[in-house]
Amino acid sequence: MEDGATPLSAIAESFEGLAKLVCSFKEDSSQQLRLDVLCDACSLVSVLFSSLGLAFKFAELEYVSKVRDLSEASKKHETLLTILDDDIANDTVKAPGSNSRNLRRVRQGLDLVRALFEQFMSTEEYSLKEAASTAYTQVCAPYHPWTVRMAVSAGMYTLPTREQLLLNLNETNQLAEKKMKRYIDASGPVIEYIDKLYISRNISLDW
Repeated sequence: MEDGATPLSAIAESFEGLAKLVCSFKEDSSQQLRLDVLCDACSLVSVLFSSLGLAFKFAELEYVSKVRDLSEASKKHETLLTILDDDIANDTVKAPGSNSRNLRRVRQGLDLVRALFEQFMSTEEYSLKEAASTAYTQVCAPYHPWTVRMAVSAGMYTLPTREQLLLNLNETNQLAEKKMKRYIDASGPVIEYIDKLYISRNISLDW
């Protein structure tokens, strides 16, 4: 691991490894991403949600529990595709608590972090509240009921400042943005890989 070993360093490095792995599958379609490997990388992201405080408590609680459930499922299911096929066979793809639903929510969490980082980097004048509000609206709001959207909106006022977030993550602005960019670039292929698995099984992505 690189010098500093901050949470952002670990996340960027881990997802770069995942991205390299899923990109290699294009050369060998018989290979599939192991569920435990994905869970190990996703577990590192949890610290980001906790650093954002009350506004993203819903994401922290939901994301952490889903990663934990998928990690437990990895003891039985070796790959992401096997959990989809198992839920398809049992007609439980979209059932609450199903592995396929949990994977969709974890994927959504990864995309939320990607969008948040993009907004955070767009300008130094952009407050964390603005960045988080825009990211939430883009990624999560379309799938959340009104009560959750209102709670998140109210919680946005409790977000730390940009400076406080960087302090929480033990980062400087310049180094943090480099690591955020690395995550943005690396998470794209991983999110795309997960989406394509659902599409390959004729499962829509609008849920």
